[in-house]
Amino acid sequence: MNIKNWPRHTIQALWALLTNSHLSGFVTGKIYTGKLKNACVPGLNCYSCPGAAGACPIGSLQAVVGSWNFKFAYYVIGFLIFVGAILGRLVCGFLCPFGLIQDLLNKIPFPKKIRTFKWDKVLRKLKYVIFLVFVILLPLFLTDIMGQGAPYFCKLICPAGTLEGGLPLVLLNKAMRGAIGGLYIWKNTILIVTIILSIIIYRPFCKYICPLGAFYSIFNKVSIYRYSVDMDKCIRCGKCAKACLMEVNPVENPNSPECIRCGRCKQACPVHAIASGCKR
Repeated sequence: MNIKNWPRHTIQALWALLTNSHLSGFVTGKIYTGKLKNACVPGLNCYSCPGAAGACPIGSLQAVVGSWNFKFAYYVIGFLIFVGAILGRLVCGFLCPFGLIQDLLNKIPFPKKIRTFKWDKVLRKLKYVIFLVFVILLPLFLTDIMGQGAPYFCKLICPAGTLEGGLPLVLLNKAMRGAIGGLYIWKNTILIVTIILSIIIYRPFCKYICPLGAFYSIFNKVSIYRYSVDMDKCIRCGKCAKACLMEVNPVENPNSPECIRCGRCKQACPVHAIASGCKR
């Protein structure tokens, strides 16, 4: 099957550059704190990345979910619902910098790539548990004396934050190197495991861990932009399902919560039975 990924990868790369356009941060080692940092970006891009021009929606949600700042909490939740209702997990396929990193890592040759395994479907539920526990419940109920919750997912799990924020800041700031401790080692261990798994398994972070993907997946079936299959054209050859690296069968479920709308199934279909676009 002739699957062309470069157009999507180009969009991913341009969006990653746009959302990390504070390039001087990579020289100074300082985080951008201007007005744009009050705005969330659709994909998972760490607030602490030296180049980040906007805020991560998951990091922002954790910061305000148990806060007295209800107006900003409404803004973050409203933003996530707005993006999800329009695009669903198209964000994961086209507008997530960490998704691009996983895509590129998976291109590295490996003797035995794993498409699926026994506990794959069960483990995909884990991202919903992580969203509920680490993004909502812990910041909401485990607060300091000021009533402020901590960003527990970012602090304890997020490998994207370690790669985009933790490592660059430690490398660029000599003072931060003295503050390295057990938590930093733990986060880097998660990052190393994620990198290794990304070479072997397509997008393991998106499949099993990402709370942002979990949230957007809720809207896949009802979002304005979604997929459809013309069953009169479909010859049930199975090529679309074989092309999908997220292990989705578009014929059975064209708007599966696991679909990141990368378009591989559309390219693989020999009779052009799969369409995408804005639906009422």
